[in-house]
Amino acid sequence: MRSISAGIVAVLICAAALTHAQGGAERIQSSDLLAGLSSAGRWATFSGDYTGQRHSPLSQITPANVGNLKEQWVFDSTLPVAGRGTEATPLFFGGRLYLTGQAGHAWAIDARTGKPEWTYRREYPSGMVNCCGAISRGFGVLGDTLYMGTIDARLVALNVNDGTVRWESPVADGSKGYSITMAPLVVKDRVIVGVSGSEYPTRGFIDAYNARTGDREWRFYTVPAPGEAGSETWPTAAAMAIGGGGVWVAGSYDPDLNLVFYGTGNPNPAYYGQDRKGDNLYTSSLVALDVDTGKLRWHYQFTPHDLHDWDAAQVPVLATLPLKQGPTKVVMAANRNGLFYVLDRATGKVLLARPFVQTAWAKGVDANGRLIILNDLGSADAWMNVGGADREFADPRLNEAWLRRLARNSGGRYARPGEASRIEEWLQTAAPVTTPPEPRDVWHQPWAFALVIALLCGEWVLRRRWGLR
Repeated sequence: MRSISAGIVAVLICAAALTHAQGGAERIQSSDLLAGLSSAGRWATFSGDYTGQRHSPLSQITPANVGNLKEQWVFDSTLPVAGRGTEATPLFFGGRLYLTGQAGHAWAIDARTGKPEWTYRREYPSGMVNCCGAISRGFGVLGDTLYMGTIDARLVALNVNDGTVRWESPVADGSKGYSITMAPLVVKDRVIVGVSGSEYPTRGFIDAYNARTGDREWRFYTVPAPGEAGSETWPTAAAMAIGGGGVWVAGSYDPDLNLVFYGTGNPNPAYYGQDRKGDNLYTSSLVALDVDTGKLRWHYQFTPHDLHDWDAAQVPVLATLPLKQGPTKVVMAANRNGLFYVLDRATGKVLLARPFVQTAWAKGVDANGRLIILNDLGSADAWMNVGGADREFADPRLNEAWLRRLARNSGGRYARPGEASRIEEWLQTAAPVTTPPEPRDVWHQPWAFALVIALLCGEWVLRRRWGLR
């Protein structure tokens, strides 16, 4: 979703689109969530319904009249905007929009006037470590309770009527790189969330919490423990313990199969794989989990041993397609590795995997669903320099001249892997940073470059002066 860069939500409203709106708070039942968008007066989950298709049935706005839309109101959050802006999908029911925003804020907004009916603000503790902005992608809802994740890795339940807190559950430690930026998915009486944090030495997971009490009912780790299925795709227990695989985008749900589907994030470190040789399950994958137990039914890994940050953290799209074998329930994903996938959502069998963009990396999959690799770009043997620190490179030792130039331009220092003492020595003499800089300025800080190099080299020697240990 495109960020709203000015911290303002502007709405163009066709009056007919609100004909179903009712005043006051409305209770959303499990049956309403199952019905999805069959009621045009609701958008009660992140994708509108459980399929992830995000396609509204509203028909009042057409190509013929869209040019007549007029701005009816503007809601100004009054929050300073730095970096990512607003990334939430508002929920809509009972005549209100329910919106989460930056820095732990949330609002109930009258959909006809744009006036906030209540505001929630969370005070975050000091010492949090967060990669990609203090954002939130939205609420989940059940009954008269809203659910939101927080940057300090908590799940919070709010009263839909006035925004007061009903309960709060700790999910992970926000000082160690964990956060929750996704919109919770509510299924039956469970609230399902995943954690962000694959840019740090974290181990990703998906949790389910009791919607009424906030008690955790199950947890599925996206990186297995030693001895578990998938652990053979990692070289050591130490690599698994910090293997990444965060989940920061909402999933989809098939009530007939009783499965939720989630895409998982990149392994850690993202671009350096020498310390995590193997396929690195279940990172950069699609996982199908039993809603009641959290047990893995099946998985498919789009990019084994991902060295490009081609994470699979996108909403899986469910549909029934008329294939040769007849109507088939499928799950679809346009993956960042350049291939479009169609899988049987009961079994995980690959039905289609074809490039949807030009790619010289892979051409599809074999009979077993394994990628047919055309080259090994991004590996230690075949590094592709495209001139940017956020593109395909693996071992920093492959191009020291480039890294030294980047260090110099960033006001930093470069040290080879194994020369950690040089970074430590420089940090001891560097001016301390007493407060976090604005997010937009982070990557211009000298310590930020040193942190990047430390991450890529697998050397956790850097101490950031405002919290990272």
